Amino acid sequence: MTPSDETTADLTVMISGGFALAYAAVLPDFERETGLKVRTLSGASQGQGPRTIRHQLAHGARVDVVILSNEGLHELTQEGRILAGSAMALATAPLGAAVRAGTPHPAIDTVAALARTLAQARLVVMPGSTSGLFIQETVLPRLGIADTVRKRVFPRGTDSAAALAAGEADLALGPVSELVDVPGVEVVGALPDAVQLVQTFTAAILADSLALAPARRLIAHLVSDRVAAAIRRTGMEPVAGG
Repeated sequence: MTPSDETTADLTVMISGGFALAYAAVLPDFERETGLKVRTLSGASQGQGPRTIRHQLAHGARVDVVILSNEGLHELTQEGRILAGSAMALATAPLGAAVRAGTPHPAIDTVAALARTLAQARLVVMPGSTSGLFIQETVLPRLGIADTVRKRVFPRGTDSAAALAAGEADLALGPVSELVDVPGVEVVGALPDAVQLVQTFTAAILADSLALAPARRLIAHLVSDRVAAAIRRTGMEPVAGG
């Protein structure tokens, strides 16, 4: 996604990694059919540091629409940044695991198998956003390996997937939608239900947006039946009726 020039854009979107692949696939049709120019920025749904959506908005980023996990959206709503009634759920994505392309797929289908696989890994990588927080705070403690697993947390899922593809790690964890169609990476599967977090990714309009009509047109496009196939291709499921 190459950002359009801010002075020529009709609409500015800031999006987290979970919905990014599906968004990139359907945005060209939206721009072609509407004649609108969309400027796309990226940021993490949650976490710490300057690459989160929350931090960028707090430090002056001019954005009309955000697309992020419900957990991150809740934080923005509490701060009064979201236009009341504008949020629309787009898709759900389960947590999954991936390995470097061409390497064996380890067992992760049961809690015990996942614990063994993570404990034996040379390095496990994950994003520092909603999924990574859940993995660190819930999954690893539940598996009893929070203090022993060798892990590295990256600001974004794209960073952790790149580290896996480069051979720096044995396993990447995160939303399946951030691990599919990544060069050099193969998805093993979803995590077991007992340690699963199915995230909902939602679009919402910023309370200070001056592009309300274009923003509503984009969100309507993203929840339309025409986008469902692109959502499924990226390992997610559309949310019926928005």
